[in-house]
Amino acid sequence: MKPIWIAVTSAVALPIAALVHEVAKGPNGGPVMDSSGHHVEMVAKGADLTLFLTDEADKPLAAAGAKNARAIVQEGGKTATVPLQPAEPNKLVGQLSQPLGKGARVVVSATLADGHAVQARFVND
Repeated sequence: MKPIWIAVTSAVALPIAALVHEVAKGPNGGPVMDSSGHHVEMVAKGADLTLFLTDEADKPLAAAGAKNARAIVQEGGKTATVPLQPAEPNKLVGQLSQPLGKGARVVVSATLADGHAVQARFVND
């Protein structure tokens, strides 16, 4: 029974993993994740969390009108939700309760004004 379960689990997980993958370091120095044709770059400096949104061609995507934008931060056995606010021209910004530690996991989600959903997962270096 285990081999079948592993095969089914792998078959489901592979397409999901293909939707979001790390592209490289972005122009602002943070890691960039590709999410269904959108790029999301995360920059955490002190308690400031900034996400830069760009399209496939690395042109800025307007953040104005983004809905349900939030970051879920998991660190040290605790989970916190950080609301993100749009900032011109292509940023989502939020305030962390403390600077991110090494290995902290950050999951970002938002719905842009044009209806596109953006999701990205990061592990802080």
